[in-house]
Amino acid sequence: MITVQLHLYGKLRRYTGNLNPRKESFVMVQVEEGTSIREILDDIGISMDEVGSNIFLNGEYSSLDRPVNIDSRLGVFPDDMNLLYKWHFEKKEK
Repeated sequence: MITVQLHLYGKLRRYTGNLNPRKESFVMVQVEEGTSIREILDDIGISMDEVGSNIFLNGEYSSLDRPVNIDSRLGVFPDDMNLLYKWHFEKKEK
């Protein structure tokens, strides 16, 4: 098992129980190594309809299908907070 520190932003903050925008909004999640970001979000009940294209795994712009393989920091933004300049980031798939 590995630990993922899942940071949620915007309207996704409600999944952490912390709606105060002045404080960090994250949950610690234990998952099997190789679990995809999509699977992590599914497991905690976040609808893919609410998830935007801005997902960062250890600071790297990532796809939902990217697996987590080490203790990681995952940042997920909702669909109403998408990057304006996402072409400046290389999206990591694996």
